[in-house]
Amino acid sequence: MKWLQLLGFVTTCISVASSTTIAEIQGNSFKSPLNGQLVSNVTGVVTAKWGSGFWIVGEPSEDIRVSNGLNIYTSSATILAKVNVGDLISLGGKVTEYRSASNPNYLFVTEIGSPTNITVLSSNNAITPVVLGVDRSPPTQQLTGLDSGPDGYLSIPNNITLVDAVDAPLQPDLYGLDFWESLEGQLVTIPNPVAIGFPNSYDEFWVHGDWNVTGKNSRGGLSITIGPDGKPDANPEAIMIGDALDGSKAPAVALGSSLTDITGIVQYQYGFFYVLPTTSPIVISAAKGSAKPTKIKSKAEKDCTITFGDYNIENMAPTSTHLPVVANHIATYLNTPDIVFVQEIQDNSGPTDDGTVSGNVTLATLVNAIARINNVTYSFLEIAPTDGTDGGQPGGNIRQAYLYRPEKLSLVPGAPAGTALDKVEVLIPEKKTPTLKQVNRHCRYALEPDPLISFNPGRIDPTNTAWNASRKPLVAEWQTPNGEKLFTINVHLASKGGSSSTWGDARPPVNSPVDARINQISLVGSFAASLVAADMKTNILLAGDFNEYIQTREVFKPVTDVLIEADEVAGVPDVERYTYVYDQNSEALDHIFVSNAIAKRGVDVEHIHVNNWASSLAGRISDHDPSVGRIKLC
Repeated sequence: MKWLQLLGFVTTCISVASSTTIAEIQGNSFKSPLNGQLVSNVTGVVTAKWGSGFWIVGEPSEDIRVSNGLNIYTSSATILAKVNVGDLISLGGKVTEYRSASNPNYLFVTEIGSPTNITVLSSNNAITPVVLGVDRSPPTQQLTGLDSGPDGYLSIPNNITLVDAVDAPLQPDLYGLDFWESLEGQLVTIPNPVAIGFPNSYDEFWVHGDWNVTGKNSRGGLSITIGPDGKPDANPEAIMIGDALDGSKAPAVALGSSLTDITGIVQYQYGFFYVLPTTSPIVISAAKGSAKPTKIKSKAEKDCTITFGDYNIENMAPTSTHLPVVANHIATYLNTPDIVFVQEIQDNSGPTDDGTVSGNVTLATLVNAIARINNVTYSFLEIAPTDGTDGGQPGGNIRQAYLYRPEKLSLVPGAPAGTALDKVEVLIPEKKTPTLKQVNRHCRYALEPDPLISFNPGRIDPTNTAWNASRKPLVAEWQTPNGEKLFTINVHLASKGGSSSTWGDARPPVNSPVDARINQISLVGSFAASLVAADMKTNILLAGDFNEYIQTREVFKPVTDVLIEADEVAGVPDVERYTYVYDQNSEALDHIFVSNAIAKRGVDVEHIHVNNWASSLAGRISDHDPSVGRIKLC
């Protein structure tokens, strides 16, 4: 390139005036070795401009760890008017590492602030971007070598070290943060980008390009899986696309949207690496196909096969506009399972904070809407929480509930219904002899009696501090018309509010409040263990919104020591195990577990992507997808 020849000539001519190269400013780690120093005669070609400055690129370094791009920060209209894209310039100023004081978990951005002595040496120079997937390709597994625990970036404890405090030499061939840092400030092209989720509230969205990726699911997204190193795959090969530098409108993307090539600047902001496009890309095509209704169907009344659904229906009140859509999802896409675990049922007054706690009107409204679609009339079951104690939208008093088909399941009689503060316990009745009917049907039986519970339905240790401002698990014991028993546990654990960016300074990232979820899962696991200890052949179905990834294996250990993940039993491919899409990941926050007795008989599971496969964000009525499955009780 002619401008590089000119740049070399200029650099030689001004070397006596103590010039500094961009490569020397960037260095081979996250922070500049010249941080805080005044530099002069820094030369480079302007690659892009925005309202907060511009970027320049200098001679490339033979060291791939060293970026030759640099952000020049200025809000001066005079300075911005002086330079244009394609100008070869020289300038001076102070090297700074910028990070907002209000966001201490962000990584620092290397820049020159308030530039001085700007001289335009030539104009209209051609600029060649780095083509990702051709010139450089991102790694596909880990974000940083500092995530050294057994669960990688999901390891606990969190926040034991800081990227910027260690400031180790970059290893861009191995780690995602290092790779994108080695391109900081450079102009890059993303060929054949594919969107891997909906845009956020700022119209920013994630993509992967035409390069090697891992965890790719059938829709084109990147699922969290366990990598070949035995650790959760953090999908560092994805990148966020920010606002276009020319102000053009961002495209309306969805999971799997194909776009025109994106050329832009690699910039760290708001807790992530971005590519800021010089102009917005255009959607070429949407992902093919849409969510289909399950083929899993309820069987005859006296069959010991039970179908089930699980769905976080997102702040459902009697007047919620999305209630009819949810009813259609349950009736049409889930085929009205025998029992449905639902989360985020609000009280009868919705978010109005008036002391109402019962959700019977909410549930009745949903049940009636389902019945109008396919003439299946559910019964429902809830325990109203104490006002204002279970978290969620203020005034809503969200809780879990069951919808069930009374011709297939009924509560085992004998125990009173628990209240919000009653603690359900496992009881062991006196030994009994199996009936001839049980023997003839070859169902589960033994001289050991079936365990019972002290409240039916009941809540697991509701006054335990682990459940502060969080939903308490809803337990019930059911029986079929033929007498087969089933215990269900419906959970909605503490949300991830307060977590840090997974691409931030803290390593491993802050997974808030993971300590609360550890305690909650321990209580759930202990309760399930007490059922199994009473009868190893007991049927247990645990499902709900855990607000945690199954790949966070240390957190789930109290449950996985006792129960088995239904996806695993059903043989659902690893990359298709998702019910939620957030940042760059297709992920599962909703999980299903079964006891060994059920697992031995076989399990079917499908995740129905009615929300995350929607063609637009407006078509998504919950941020969770429902799941549906089938188990056998004998």
